[in-house]
Amino acid sequence: MPFLGKILEIDLSTGQQTWSPLPDEAAMKYLGGRGWNIRILTERILPGTDPLGPDNLLLISCGLLTGTRAPVSSRLHISALSPQTGLLGCSNVGGNVGAHLRACGIQSLILRGRSPRPVYLHIDRDGVSLRNAVPLWGLDTQETQKRLRESEGEGFHALVIGPGGENLVPFGCIISGRDHAAGRTGMGAVMGSKNLKAIFVRRTDAKAVPVNNRTGKDAIRRYITQIRSASEFKTFSEYGGAGYVNWCNDLGIMATRNYRENRFESADRLNGHHFKKDITRTSGCRGCPVQCKAELRFKAGKYAGKRLARPEFEGMINFGPKCGLDDPEAVVYLDNLCSRLGVDTLSTSTVISFALDLYDRGILSTEMTYGLKLHWGDADVMETLIREIVHRKGFGALLAQGVRKAAIEIGNGAEWFAPHVKGLELTAFNPRNDMGTALSYAISSRGGDFSNVYAAMGHSWSAEKATREFGTPLAVNLNAFRGKGAMVRRAIAVNIVLDSLGLCKVPALSLIRHFDLKEEAELTAALSGWSLDAEHLMAVGFRVANLERLFNMRLHAEQDRLPPMFSDVPLAPMLRDFYYEMGWDSTGRPLPETLARLGIYDWKPQEKHSA
Repeated sequence: MPFLGKILEIDLSTGQQTWSPLPDEAAMKYLGGRGWNIRILTERILPGTDPLGPDNLLLISCGLLTGTRAPVSSRLHISALSPQTGLLGCSNVGGNVGAHLRACGIQSLILRGRSPRPVYLHIDRDGVSLRNAVPLWGLDTQETQKRLRESEGEGFHALVIGPGGENLVPFGCIISGRDHAAGRTGMGAVMGSKNLKAIFVRRTDAKAVPVNNRTGKDAIRRYITQIRSASEFKTFSEYGGAGYVNWCNDLGIMATRNYRENRFESADRLNGHHFKKDITRTSGCRGCPVQCKAELRFKAGKYAGKRLARPEFEGMINFGPKCGLDDPEAVVYLDNLCSRLGVDTLSTSTVISFALDLYDRGILSTEMTYGLKLHWGDADVMETLIREIVHRKGFGALLAQGVRKAAIEIGNGAEWFAPHVKGLELTAFNPRNDMGTALSYAISSRGGDFSNVYAAMGHSWSAEKATREFGTPLAVNLNAFRGKGAMVRRAIAVNIVLDSLGLCKVPALSLIRHFDLKEEAELTAALSGWSLDAEHLMAVGFRVANLERLFNMRLHAEQDRLPPMFSDVPLAPMLRDFYYEMGWDSTGRPLPETLARLGIYDWKPQEKHSA
């Protein structure tokens, strides 16, 4: 099928390259991106594989529509066995790399082995090669891209790691540009374990998939119109996700001081509206009308003159209220520091807030922290901890393990205050006042994370619509546990499809908010020439969700639970409801008839299978 790009597999140990077509049948059943990645991991990752060993695979896959003229189709999905959780690891990143990778004819990169020395992968229309990255090793993500520009010239986009990934911090991340991050589950550490410093893609103006039919052009126009006419379009365009700090506070779902409280007394100081005077330019991903990114330059104070990227919603809350910090400029700086050094902002800030909490409770002493006094809102100490975590030195060496392992080592009741699910630190929402978030955290296939499930209809749909779709208005009542199983089930399928198509969730789920995949099906059918509808896409979402579940259950028996600090959340009835809605048994294992209905018959690793 000419619409699809090719699969490029590279053995980094030898440099051997293998090109193959993406099978049409696989594309129809899994689309691309997240769906394609879990199919490959399911086939080829064996139990007992070391996440930081050469046998782990690093998959970097375009969504089915990435690189086409579909609006907001910039996304890449990056997957591997996670060094942070030991389960499915994945992260999604925007920017421009995906479109240019597709323009070079590549739908998916499969990287295995380990290079004997640091290298970067060089890709352009003329070929693919591994080049010496020894001079780049040790540089931060911005210096790395600067050096690449000096040696390779302008006109490229790259995925790079910093010292966090090189030092195998389990939550090391991958950065593109200044602040496009594949942040969660340690994909940067996997890249570092393979001695791969960067993936360089030479920009090309070639269109991967031109649109020559009126149906495709009309579908594109309608999708853009829906985004632009959304009630929150102006807010997202002007302030990005940072413009919703007050909204989170007003709802009482703020993860303040390591989830002790659900509101923050200085929330308004951190709201993105206040950065408008500091914006020097705005930008965004290829083909997106929202353009939610912004560069800031403060005119006075400690950070005056620095070029800094405006953080998104998670960055503002996790380094702000979660750590008790009310200085907006310091929050921006710390968020950017994580991106430069190549560690996940969310996990880094959460492990710091965890340490601040333990110190405040007397569980940690100054002797245990190597002399550091850990007080809420101390930006200088937070910066010190970030640098120690990245370089695995001092007290930071302990925190670099993540909250799950750090809590076990600290002991003395620390595990009660460790906010993680399956080893992945929780994000910005406090689940005590939002049952949809609580359930999303518990069942997310990559661990404690809201954006992997993104059940945002709980924050935006009316009770009447919830009744029509889920049978009860309580589905969108934040404090009620009824109806959450059906709501989260729908959210999972929709999110998986968007990640598999390569479409951004902000326009689709925070702006359009339909959660029915009708517009996405129309867009996909028009651009691909396939005959499909929303029902087909939903089936793909559930197929992938079940494969992700089976993959994790094969690796580890422990599944869906919240941290002890949230023992007051009524999770059990929500889990029962969710398992029933998914067609799983009482332990959360997919029933044989569910798998058969989805066409999943054989998922054994290292064997040809028909899933």
